Amino acid sequence: MASDTDIQQLEAAALKDLDAASDIAALEEWRVGYLGRKGRLTGLLRGLSSLSIEERRTVGRAANELKERLEEAHEARRHAVEEARVEQVIVGERRDVTLPGPPLPRGRLHPITQTMRDIVASLSGMGFQVAEGPEIEWDRYNFEALRIPQDHPARDMWDTLWIDYEKDGRRPMLMRTHTSPNQIRVMEQREPPIRIIVPGKCYRFEATDATHEWMLTQVEGLAVDEGISLADLKGTLAEFARQMFGRDRKVGFRCDYFPFVEPGMECRIDCFICRGDGCRTCHHSGWIEILGAGMVHPEILANAGYDPERYTGFAFGMGVERIAMLRYGVDDIRHFYSNDLRFLRQF
Repeated sequence: MASDTDIQQLEAAALKDLDAASDIAALEEWRVGYLGRKGRLTGLLRGLSSLSIEERRTVGRAANELKERLEEAHEARRHAVEEARVEQVIVGERRDVTLPGPPLPRGRLHPITQTMRDIVASLSGMGFQVAEGPEIEWDRYNFEALRIPQDHPARDMWDTLWIDYEKDGRRPMLMRTHTSPNQIRVMEQREPPIRIIVPGKCYRFEATDATHEWMLTQVEGLAVDEGISLADLKGTLAEFARQMFGRDRKVGFRCDYFPFVEPGMECRIDCFICRGDGCRTCHHSGWIEILGAGMVHPEILANAGYDPERYTGFAFGMGVERIAMLRYGVDDIRHFYSNDLRFLRQF
């Protein structure tokens, strides 16, 4: 039989057990034990049927009030337990925000990009300005304006990737085979003096091997003004070679042929591996070719609208991959574009 005394005893026991509940699981167990459908308070209310109507009303009201107080006490205790858990996490996992963060892997520039920037920095320091041009080029700029007409055998020197575009039975569009076309574009737009370098990608229709790729990166240079001589070209290239490969490098020049220069030559440095004694890198010659150059042909100056009697100029061009291979001792050009992190992490 339920009475006021039973309700008071139940409340005292419930609050005592509630204070002892220290986590969310214990609180849920307390709620089911006291307030659930089969809980102690529910069992007490079922005993009201044996009381008189007046007693039933009094005890029932007291039981309902107890239920509200226990629910409020349970909610307050739950908030207290959750706050205590958060505080424990904060204290237990507190970090000193003034400490340095965990080390992160650092990205690096691609070795070809590094070499390209070094080349541009070297020549920019000598007064050359960077000029860029399109990679899809017209036959006129890539060949004809450079003294390589359609039937010229020198076209065999460049394995050309032609664009599928025909006009009057000809295919005038192509993927540029060198960066020299932009030299023509600049000369058509500017008056001397001109001193530019043209970095960029070029494309060749050829099989890849240890020294050849279908895509390559070049830097070409052009200087046009009054009184420019072969001595100016040799001095520029000698300084460039020593900046790129060391101040103790010996620099040599040997005659070579390029359709757009006269005379043409190649720039060489003494082999930094064998010091001129002869090895596999220099093909036992003691010298390593690094670029081609020469004095701009008067016909090209005239085609650009310059007076070849007044102006002279020199031009040079180099493969960035070749410079990088020599600087870093890489024996296969394909390593640069294989995306092998074991190789790239060395730079």
